[in-house]
Amino acid sequence: MEKRVLFRSAWLPWVLIAPQLLIISVFFFWPAWQAVLQSFQMEDAFGMSVEWVGLQNFQQLLDDPSYLNSFKRTALFSILVAGIGIGLALALAIFADRIVRFAMVYKTLLIVPYAVAPVIAGVLWVFLFSPSIGVITYYLGRLGYGWNHMMNDGQAMALIVIASVWKQISYNFLFFLAGLQSIPKALIEAASIDGAGAWRRFWNIQLPLLSPTTFFLLVINIVYAFFDTFGIIDAATQGGPGQSTSILVYKVYQDGFKALDLGGSAAQSVILMLIVVALTVVQFRYVEKKVQY
Repeated sequence: MEKRVLFRSAWLPWVLIAPQLLIISVFFFWPAWQAVLQSFQMEDAFGMSVEWVGLQNFQQLLDDPSYLNSFKRTALFSILVAGIGIGLALALAIFADRIVRFAMVYKTLLIVPYAVAPVIAGVLWVFLFSPSIGVITYYLGRLGYGWNHMMNDGQAMALIVIASVWKQISYNFLFFLAGLQSIPKALIEAASIDGAGAWRRFWNIQLPLLSPTTFFLLVINIVYAFFDTFGIIDAATQGGPGQSTSILVYKVYQDGFKALDLGGSAAQSVILMLIVVALTVVQFRYVEKKVQY
């Protein structure tokens, strides 16, 4: 039977959720409303002069080639971060699930990157790929491949993708490992008795049962790529060289805090929010149909 909690007072449930509602209102709904309002206005850097301009800020963005190019960069970046991050985390979770000796040591080492701040992750990988003193750069040079992400657009994009994937891979690993450990061992053993190899067992049993976890991580990783990678990009490349790594969230910062275009920056944040909401709805509308609960 379904268990339900009945409150004798009609206002008691609202009192219990009031602190959470207050936090969400102050730190989400109010700033979001301010961003929407400012996107229809033009104001100076100090907020002393405000003029209502309607859709002019949005029109200027759509006429700006650099802003349209940032869409392509963001799409490529988010696909690479989500795809590589989920794939590597799944592989690591499968190997960790099979380890018997020193299993806890391996699992602990694999979740350490999640405790590292995004800025620290960006600085760490900048040192490793530094053109002058980087360890990885040195060995790439020994192999005949020159690395200088300060001058090469593709290498700069590769650097922030590597740093972003490394930062998020622990999060993905934890969920995949929990999903693998929740699969009944009897199913795997029955498939082994029937003659199914390791790849067949993974493809026909484990992967379908992990589809809810994979779908959840797909949504989370795309949101992560759109928003939470700001610190990594700012520490590693600052959107350069040129604008080659300036994705949408970083361009909001550049135009709003550096160029002091408050109205245009607010319009960009509104568009970014709508894009993420639309992507999430599309994933729940179409991708979730392939999920087996």
